[in-house]
Amino acid sequence: MSNILIISSQLDRANNLCTILTFLGESFECLSFSEAMQALRHKEGSSAVLIDAMDLELALDICEKFPVLPFIMVGASSDFVATGNIVGVILDPVTYPTLTQMLHRCQEYLRHQPNTKTSANNKTRLFRSLVGKSGQIQSVRHLIEQVAPTEANVLILGESGTGKEVIARNVHFLSKRNDAIFIPINCGAIPAELLESELFGHEKGAFTGAVNSRKGRFELAEGGTLFLDEIGDMPLQMQVKLLRVLQERCYERVGGTKPIKCNVRVIAATHRDLESMIEQGQFREDLYYRLNVFPIESPALRERKEDIPLLLQELISRLEIDNAQIRFTENALTSLMEHNWSGNVRELSNLVERLMILYPNQLIDLHDLPHKYKHLDVDPYQPDYPQELLEREAINAMFGDNSDNEEETGSLEIDESDVKALPAEGLNLKEYISDLEVSLITQALDNQEWVVARAAEVLGMRRTTLVEKMRKYNISKD
Repeated sequence: MSNILIISSQLDRANNLCTILTFLGESFECLSFSEAMQALRHKEGSSAVLIDAMDLELALDICEKFPVLPFIMVGASSDFVATGNIVGVILDPVTYPTLTQMLHRCQEYLRHQPNTKTSANNKTRLFRSLVGKSGQIQSVRHLIEQVAPTEANVLILGESGTGKEVIARNVHFLSKRNDAIFIPINCGAIPAELLESELFGHEKGAFTGAVNSRKGRFELAEGGTLFLDEIGDMPLQMQVKLLRVLQERCYERVGGTKPIKCNVRVIAATHRDLESMIEQGQFREDLYYRLNVFPIESPALRERKEDIPLLLQELISRLEIDNAQIRFTENALTSLMEHNWSGNVRELSNLVERLMILYPNQLIDLHDLPHKYKHLDVDPYQPDYPQELLEREAINAMFGDNSDNEEETGSLEIDESDVKALPAEGLNLKEYISDLEVSLITQALDNQEWVVARAAEVLGMRRTTLVEKMRKYNISKD
């Protein structure tokens, strides 16, 4: 099937376009306007459509009916504005530089088109691991899909906590080696004197403590992928040996003399600036260019804050603790998106786990977040309880069973002799209780030298409740 379609009823213009496309080595097909409508229904795999602007109204109608295809309007007037799937305009005469630029626009229109299917298998898992809709994370996914089927060495660059190992695992998962093993090793976490043995293995008796032969990570990863995390922390003497393995595809165990063939794909990662380290003599330049065949920048979370809501949803579903779930209010989400995230996705994951432990199955608001994550000036909600509820609490505090904590709190003892007998004519219980409440509160304040906190403790109520009662009864030291 032709990749490029030419729709024109002008013979000279069609021949000119055919000549240029032939020179470019592109496959194409010429159609007249009468053939175009029917033919385009079966040509939706075309990479570009060059349409003659001679009959502008008909050309625009065709473009509108096929929004999936990118169109180039040829021969339109200089004031014509390209919009939608009309990616550009070529004025007469058609030239090679202009045409190639417009064809590139068609390529980009198809590449960034929403819901475009890709050939990668199990795409769901790739998208699940690298959640987000920002341009940065979409670019990372695209680079992974491009490099994964090849055997090129990959160097992943980015700050700590951005998910460099996640990128490496996705490269392995989408590669031809996905049936084999993926082995990660942190070059900075292993002492320099042991790193060679960890990578290449050792023979029995190679050094003190080597009581048996042992396979190294390269040997264990045979046929699969070896992920060298924090490659910038690898000692210089080990860099030389790693370079030899990458160049010659063979190595020897520590204490051994037999060369071992190596069929391993190497993916490296670091948060360091390797080019600066090369200038300072801390990293070998030849090794850098061996590893840096296909670099992938892992973006910091602060550079893609619009992905935070999706990341939260993904992390919550993964971190289910005792089947607990949490949700976030709009204020909480906005505040989290304002945070700097120096620890990146790892920091976000830790915060989600902490909140799930503290507030299982609850809705998280701004004031439930730790102090460092509060970036909005919003007053916390203060419940306004009905007066009846406050009075009931005060009565319970005065007449409740305080026998267990009288000695600790110094609560006032109420004896039956202190309560007057009920008059024959009756009384107003509410007024009686209010008078009693005022009397007890005043006594407690006098006894505690009007220190409200200590008086509240004596009365067995919260300080805020006592303040509310003092305001209600207009009780003051004056």
